[in-house]
Amino acid sequence: FAHVSCLAEQAKILCAEAEENNKVSQWHRWHTCSLCEQKYHGDVACALGWACWKTYLGRPEVDELRRMGMEQLGNGLSRAEHYEDALSVMEAELATLRRLGASEANILGLQTNLACTYGELGRLGEASNMFHDVYSGRLKLYGEEHQGTLRAALNCAASLNQQERFEEANSFMRKMMPVA
Repeated sequence: FAHVSCLAEQAKILCAEAEENNKVSQWHRWHTCSLCEQKYHGDVACALGWACWKTYLGRPEVDELRRMGMEQLGNGLSRAEHYEDALSVMEAELATLRRLGASEANILGLQTNLACTYGELGRLGEASNMFHDVYSGRLKLYGEEHQGTLRAALNCAASLNQQERFEEANSFMRKMMPVA
């Protein structure tokens, strides 16, 4: 087993080299093992999320790597099942994205992660509302046949099922079936 500090240092060095030399991003090193190509999970994902955030925290708020570091922290906390902490990070990230005028696609992606986190915390109503907002946003942005829109529709239906709102979920999916 590798030391987490060594994994973090390796990711930091490879990302810096790629950025310096305009090479292909090595960002995946923060969340994926270079040997087996599986995503890190549990405490390792959490520790690497914190290391990533600390690496890029000093950059200006508008810096893309700083934003990605915050995202990595939220994801790492989620993978370690620290959902309350992940929620705080994701809500802060969403506020930052909105303040900086980020693309609607980036905001919708983060809202999907937020909705999943609400679900993990048992806040099913909030999760369902956010999944519906994401679906509406993707529908408007991409149209009804886009893969992202269809995935958002499935998330909506699944969240309705979790709340035992089966009729609504069935009705919603019946409308989506001809499109899929």
